[in-house]
Amino acid sequence: MSDKKGNPVTPQVTAFFDEPTNTFSYVIRDPLSDACAIIDSVLDFDYASGRTDVRSANQIIDFIRSEQLQVKWIMETHVHADHLSAAPYLQAQLGGKTGIGANIVLVQETFGKAFNAGTEFAHDGSQFDRLFEGNDHFSIGQLEGTVLHTPGHTPACLTYVIGDAAFVGDTLFMPDYGTARCDFPGGDAKILYHSIQKVLSLPESTRLFLCHDYKAPGRESFEHQTSISEQRQHNIHVHEGISEDEFVQMRTARDATLNMPALILPAVQVNMRGGDMPAPEKNGQIYLKVPINLF
Repeated sequence: MSDKKGNPVTPQVTAFFDEPTNTFSYVIRDPLSDACAIIDSVLDFDYASGRTDVRSANQIIDFIRSEQLQVKWIMETHVHADHLSAAPYLQAQLGGKTGIGANIVLVQETFGKAFNAGTEFAHDGSQFDRLFEGNDHFSIGQLEGTVLHTPGHTPACLTYVIGDAAFVGDTLFMPDYGTARCDFPGGDAKILYHSIQKVLSLPESTRLFLCHDYKAPGRESFEHQTSISEQRQHNIHVHEGISEDEFVQMRTARDATLNMPALILPAVQVNMRGGDMPAPEKNGQIYLKVPINLF
């Protein structure tokens, strides 16, 4: 990737880790300007009490203000099922435009019905400033980013390629942990396999930044960065030589053993709205729903 004058540019990446949800958020900075972007932010949420907090988001805000950066984008790799997005809060504090994959409309249609969200809930992605299609481009100062549509985990999953860095969301984990589950509505193991091949076709030296890490057995530290080369050689689910049929059989069997993410019900209701809560009811109180025996 080059700047607008054709010179190579390497983005500066700072990671922020939320251990309760095993989530990594990122600030991507253009080294030639004060422009930056935020990917996959976290709103703290205690399910037992129903209380939210902005501790994690404030860490990002403090960093951006201390570095005197200007936020151009607040982006999601997909509609997360394991944490709530802090995008609206960050946008109110820092500005910038929000973005997600154009297939958010499919996710909204599915989960809008599941949560009986009503006619006031728009199913057109209008909660976001930009709906990205595959091969779309965007700018962060002198940095030029490219969008890869990488569905399979969800229909709206994207990988953002910015310079020598790629932000892959849940599609891949560290090589010793493997790949994303495909058993959510709209997930598909065959489609995920081909999406992963698209990611693995990037240059071997591409830095790959992950949305989650769960510390594979035997590893003591959380990790957020790997490379295309390491994934091709060592990913336990999809290294070179693994066929589509082998992957689908493995992924389907593994998914059948997994529990639902602890925060999937509140997370999807909020994230399909771009990080906003449902509208307050007549008593002024906001509520999140728990569908009984649906999932």
